[in-house]
Amino acid sequence: MPYLISLDEGTTSARTVLYNERGECVAMESRPIECTYPQPGWVEQDAMQIWQAQMESARAVLDRSGIAAAALAGIGITNQRETTVVWERATGKPIAPAIVWQCRRTAEFCNQLAATHGPGITAKTGLIVDAYFSASKIRWILQNVAGSREKAAAGELLFGNVDTWLIWKLTNGAEHVTDPSNASRTMLMNIETGDWDEELLRLFDVPRSMLPRIVPSSGVVAGTAAEHLGASVPVAGIAGDQQAALFGQACFRAGLSKNTYGTGCFGLMHTGGVRPVSKNKLLATRAAQLDRPQFAVEGAIFIAGAAVQWLRDSLGLIASAGESEVIASSVADNAGTYFVPAFVGLGAPYWDSAARGTITGLTRGATRAHLVRATLESIAYQTREMMEAMEADSGAQLKELRVDGGATANNFLMQFQADILGRRIVRPADIETTALGAAYLAGLAVGVWKSTDELEAFWRIDRAFEPRMRDSERDALWDGWKTAVRKCRA
Repeated sequence: MPYLISLDEGTTSARTVLYNERGECVAMESRPIECTYPQPGWVEQDAMQIWQAQMESARAVLDRSGIAAAALAGIGITNQRETTVVWERATGKPIAPAIVWQCRRTAEFCNQLAATHGPGITAKTGLIVDAYFSASKIRWILQNVAGSREKAAAGELLFGNVDTWLIWKLTNGAEHVTDPSNASRTMLMNIETGDWDEELLRLFDVPRSMLPRIVPSSGVVAGTAAEHLGASVPVAGIAGDQQAALFGQACFRAGLSKNTYGTGCFGLMHTGGVRPVSKNKLLATRAAQLDRPQFAVEGAIFIAGAAVQWLRDSLGLIASAGESEVIASSVADNAGTYFVPAFVGLGAPYWDSAARGTITGLTRGATRAHLVRATLESIAYQTREMMEAMEADSGAQLKELRVDGGATANNFLMQFQADILGRRIVRPADIETTALGAAYLAGLAVGVWKSTDELEAFWRIDRAFEPRMRDSERDALWDGWKTAVRKCRA
């Protein structure tokens, strides 16, 4: 029986998942990754820790399952997007901490750039000029690390998002590559041509020699160096986490959509071979690509599960993320309390980098349970804003929303999502569809599966949540949320 592994490197953990030929999870291991916050709005990680955590989880999966690396048909890689690593070509050493996608240190530069070049950049990339994307992060590193500008000009430095970094390490520096789904998040790739854009490179002052080669999302890139896993295994699938989740949810055709609930929250609607153009501040992005270019429209919410982590790690209001469901369900309503978790500004549909987290409606009667409930509700409210923008762009009403990610295990959140959205929410049997999508891409490349038709048969529903809230209650809650957002932005 052929097996595949997915290296799923997220913002807070590096996990490895082992799949069989039926797309079933055989084993999974995870290792935590630390984020540091050296200044307000700054978010960093240690790229070497990312690599070490990913390898620890991969070796642990093989040990736990008893499957030798030689038995693996291929590896799929999926990753937190936009997070920026710059390292020395000769030594493989990062020259600075990785700048995480959430980091806002380049917001002022991006605001200035948007005022002068915003429409042109959006026309080329499908993206809204923002500190979220990689280009301004690369520029910041080259400006602020001594000697790096000169080294970059001499071809001595390499850039990669986390997919590129992991592949470079796995192949001992033999391959410096990325795929269109990740490249389209750098703000340096022309979304139409699928190649790096010379005008954008000049605008951000990034030498082309730093950039990886863009390859299809499904295809054998190289074999891993045997020393890392015990045998050389083909690296055969690459996709950014959200595009991988879209693929793992079997959203292979135009009109199918999903929402992933993780550190942030990301909704994507497949648009096939047609590049979307948004009138509601959504993003055009490349979807995972087999042969021909594929596109999706995306809405990005910066803080979702991270708000629950804040309750746990910073406030000590919950002992675990799973406890939030029980606590939120212990009260009948939010007692008028709203929490807008704009820790790093607001994403879709506002793109307001100046917004900051706000709690409104507090009274003496508010309790820990009300704040926990308001936190979970905030994820659902933000998702409704994003999906309404998506419906407005597409001109079609969503009949249902496929969901995935760790937070979808929270039944309170999923039911409230159905209620406030007024749509059916469908949770699959395997909610870790990001890793599954990467495995699918790798399996197609190495012949474990012949077509996406086989993969559609694997998709199974765990539970569907139907809306049951009265319209008047939904409208009142929605008005309260919109008022809180206005205060947050003020």
